[in-house]
Amino acid sequence: MTGTDLPSPPATAAPPEQDPSPDWGQSLSFGAAGIALLHVAHAHAGLTDWIAAHRWVAAMTRGPVTAHPDACLFRGAPAVAFVLRAADRPAYTSAIDTLDRHVTRLVRQRLDAAHQRIDRGRLPRLREFDLINGLTGLGAYLLHQGGDDALAREVLSYLVRLATEPVTVDGEDLPGWWTDNTPADLPSPQWPGGHANLGIAHGIAGPLALLAHATIGGITVPGQAEAIDRISRWLDRWQCGTLTRPWWPGTIRPTEWRTGSVDQHGPQRPSWCYGTPGLARAQQLAALALGDRRRQRAAENALTACVTDNQQLALLDDASLCHGWAGLVQAVRRAAADAGPDSELTALLPRLHTRFEHHLHGRRPVTGDGLLEGTVGIALTRHAATAPAFRWDACLLLAPPPAATLDMEGIG
Repeated sequence: MTGTDLPSPPATAAPPEQDPSPDWGQSLSFGAAGIALLHVAHAHAGLTDWIAAHRWVAAMTRGPVTAHPDACLFRGAPAVAFVLRAADRPAYTSAIDTLDRHVTRLVRQRLDAAHQRIDRGRLPRLREFDLINGLTGLGAYLLHQGGDDALAREVLSYLVRLATEPVTVDGEDLPGWWTDNTPADLPSPQWPGGHANLGIAHGIAGPLALLAHATIGGITVPGQAEAIDRISRWLDRWQCGTLTRPWWPGTIRPTEWRTGSVDQHGPQRPSWCYGTPGLARAQQLAALALGDRRRQRAAENALTACVTDNQQLALLDDASLCHGWAGLVQAVRRAAADAGPDSELTALLPRLHTRFEHHLHGRRPVTGDGLLEGTVGIALTRHAATAPAFRWDACLLLAPPPAATLDMEGIG
């Protein structure tokens, strides 16, 4: 793919006069924040000037930006701040400073509640710790923020505690991240006893990836290496398939936990959110953090086996970032960069790109402008083929956080 092949901004190049919903402006997953991130990427690459990006930033901040306890990396003040930091423009410095004060207060509130919950010996909700809604996502923003990493270390210390302190329920020791809710994070009689979630979006692979990124970046707390190792060995326990075709289930139910046997008969779709791409990338990062070459090769081999298995690839029925081809391609792209230019993953990328392009207008065309499930995520994935230095996917924990270096040339 050449520079001229890069997609133009989505059809909604001009923001609407009114927000479609109260949360739309400050939503990274489905709203203006995600669209602004795409325009920022294009402006950085010189494909457009900064005018369109500024318009979308204005749309993103048109209403009050929320920093209530439910705000998270993909919604509210942290989402808006993530996009403004990605823009890296002096004009946004004051807004970022204001947002960061709210994010700091939000993170401290969430940490206090999480530690109190652990002290009481209760199980967490997924939204306490996960990437999309929880402290892992907020920790990802704090690494993106740079500068004083004291608060980021507090998040890491919480994740260490989550990973290393089991919770005892009815005399049974369960992992600290076991939840008594469904994967949708709601109570249901159809999920008696809850589950352990493995995925990178809502499960333990997210904390694993964040702990690994922080370690690689030189930010560590006591017990961090032990936590990375413990989560990695836990994933080893639930690895299924064969040595040459490994895969992991998305969840572990109580009956599976007690028997040590997974009811799922084969791999799920190879998506970023729950499938092998996100899980293998998290384990590759963990191996890099610990300097474990054997584990690194195993993770890379698992991802290679996934993308060369047509039966798994056939399970992808759209091109989206969260559930489809874009997420698979971006995970492989980042893993291949760390595997090296001579790796099999790197050799597979051109063919994978071709199949991705073929599926853009497949049996389930993607609709909507969202980052996670819409056209923005696809456009950013295509853009990253020739602009890998712009780490928009740090919000997915696929890429490390970028270094903050404000462009002092001013607004274009």
